[in-house]
Amino acid sequence: MKFTKMHGIGNDYVYVNCFEEEIKDPVKVAPIISDRHSGVGSDGLILILPSKVADCKMRIFNADGSEAQMCGNGIRCVAKYVYDHKITQKNPLTVETLAGVKTVQLFATNGKVSSARVNMGKPGLMRSEIPMLGKETQVINGPLTISKRITFLITCVSMGNPHCVIFINNFDKIDLPHYGAEIERHHSFPERTNVHFVKVHSPKEVTMKTWERGSGITLACGTGASAVCVAGVLNKKTERKILAHLPGGDLELEWAEDGNVYMTGPATEVFTGEWTISK
Repeated sequence: MKFTKMHGIGNDYVYVNCFEEEIKDPVKVAPIISDRHSGVGSDGLILILPSKVADCKMRIFNADGSEAQMCGNGIRCVAKYVYDHKITQKNPLTVETLAGVKTVQLFATNGKVSSARVNMGKPGLMRSEIPMLGKETQVINGPLTISKRITFLITCVSMGNPHCVIFINNFDKIDLPHYGAEIERHHSFPERTNVHFVKVHSPKEVTMKTWERGSGITLACGTGASAVCVAGVLNKKTERKILAHLPGGDLELEWAEDGNVYMTGPATEVFTGEWTISK
């Protein structure tokens, strides 16, 4: 099986061109190929497939084999792959995801895509859209209590997948592996959730650290950064257009007046190879 390793500001996946290849059981393959010791090493597996409603389709499998609805860093890399490999030469192009069809504007350097601007769509804010248990309300700066009676004030946003955003003053006091894992599987989130701790530097700039559902700590999360942009506005902490610093790099976000969130960031191909362990 031929594959390509790509990343968006450190959020790395193994990409397989399913216009040419076939993976019969991606749920089984994803944890094996994602293993950073015995596999290729990645945050997960992304399949690039034909689509009846868009220029291509992406399916995202986390490192634990669970399927995700959307990946903001991943979709930039998918768009780069299909354009650079001439599957389509449209610009902008469209990508089908489990969170709907997304439009991607490409920016090229020397004939190769170097970055992309993605219309991430409109955020979901009601509990049923997250999803989150409880009365049908928005969750903006609401309390969530975990073990040892620790309570965080959370804001929940769906960007096609669930996000829990927590604004903090000091990262040194946050045990990301412990808190992230516990909040991800909190009983309030029937489909689990991604978790983001965010420090606001100014109304136009934030730093965030992420625990991704099904993958753990990652260097970046595009849908998460989009959710952070929305949460900042809802909590009157940031403007509608921000620069987000993530461990792997920076993303530009805008919750535009049309209601959609737009994300701009790089897409990088690392290497290609052939994997022969199993399919």
